Amino acid sequence: MTIKSVILSGGSGTRLWPASRESHPKQLLALTGEHSLLQETALRLNGFAAGEVDPQAIVVTNAEYRFIIAEQLRQIGAAGANAPRIVLEPAGRNTAPALTLAALLAASEGDPVLLVMPADHLIGDVAVFHRAIAEGAAQAHKGAFVTFGIVPAHAETGYGYIRAGDALSEAPSARALAEFVEKPDPATAERYVASGEYFWNSGIFMMRASAWLAAIEFFHPEIAAACRLAHEGRHQDFDFVRVDEAAFLACASESIDYAVMERLTAAPELGRAVVVPLDAGWSDIGAWDALWAVSAKDAEGNAARGEVMFEGSRNTLVHAQDRLVAAVGCDDMVIVETADAVLVAAKDRTQDVKKVVARLKAEGRTLTQSHRKVYRPWGWYDSIDHGGRFQVKHIVVNPGAKLSLQMHHHRAEHWIVVSGTAEVTRDADTFLLGENQSTYIPLGSTHRLANPGKLPLQLIEVQSGSYLDEDDIVRFEDTYGRDTN
Repeated sequence: MTIKSVILSGGSGTRLWPASRESHPKQLLALTGEHSLLQETALRLNGFAAGEVDPQAIVVTNAEYRFIIAEQLRQIGAAGANAPRIVLEPAGRNTAPALTLAALLAASEGDPVLLVMPADHLIGDVAVFHRAIAEGAAQAHKGAFVTFGIVPAHAETGYGYIRAGDALSEAPSARALAEFVEKPDPATAERYVASGEYFWNSGIFMMRASAWLAAIEFFHPEIAAACRLAHEGRHQDFDFVRVDEAAFLACASESIDYAVMERLTAAPELGRAVVVPLDAGWSDIGAWDALWAVSAKDAEGNAARGEVMFEGSRNTLVHAQDRLVAAVGCDDMVIVETADAVLVAAKDRTQDVKKVVARLKAEGRTLTQSHRKVYRPWGWYDSIDHGGRFQVKHIVVNPGAKLSLQMHHHRAEHWIVVSGTAEVTRDADTFLLGENQSTYIPLGSTHRLANPGKLPLQLIEVQSGSYLDEDDIVRFEDTYGRDTN
């Protein structure tokens, strides 16, 4: 039996604004340790001893996140033969089509047991998780559809629930899956938890690739057909698998739960539906108060990330990214500092952050879309200052990387090398710049910046002109397959 991880990495995570943005959602953030939630998910089967694990995971995401996802996975050693298959969706169509694409890819190389995991969840006790996975894999290997039910810590109204039926005689703790139920009101949630029959719906599943494909064909043949056409029209784009866009855009949007899992009890011929209890410190970190709940705290109940000082504060979360944050006399608060926005909220009102995001979007503000620091396939840039006709950026180019060959209609640029070596193409000339050297790129000049060295190239770019937005780029040649004109 081979287990293959399928990591679903879509979603924008607006409830963790301002740390999470549309172009940098919560799965790409390091919230509780040195690794991002995506990296922690990819590492979650390390050390699993109860079966063979395919080191090459499948990650399904959208094209906008592709380079930073590939880079984050490379940082944890997922490279070479162990590099994941990163499948790019042309548009979001929820989790059922995403899993169908992954199952089609997995089935083209065998029929493994798929461990389907959202990229933005936290598991506190990996050893307990491994034991549950071993039990689930044994059931999935025999053709069952397995979901993992979180043992509820309290009467939560923000989660869907799973009702478990009779215990399976051949399994340590697995039970028949009786039904999925919607998010309850407080009284119903209390009753669910008191009964011992209900679990939180984790969104983690296991089944054979062939079993999922048979089920989606049975319940939603139109989704199966659209995904099959998209898969058949796939092509390799550097490290990424691009499916056929037109075929996938015709696919309906549906979740794994609604499309298949909730219907299985009415179609036992497809396979048994099983729930395995999981009590491993799980959290979907759906809002800032949930992050406080799972974070390490001091004697006063305060949790901190970054450079933080507490003075007379209790039960407060401070998440500081760029500056020292001092919290004085704060009780049950959340404070989140980023380079371009600060959130201050009562801890019991953090769900209302989505209302702030909605207002910012309605006002056309870019603060919901991207951070001041923006990642690109060649490195990153940080817009450290700007005014009416100027912008200053701190740019870092990775060793061996290069930007596109391009020009601008409305701005000129000055480049000053801080460290490393820059290879500059400016019209017909190509030359090298070292530390403290600079050059000027006139408006309308065809140019390219590259790093031929073995160390990161750091430089300061000063832009000046009548229009400074990123869409004033005409690309003539690009190493990373982005659009050229």
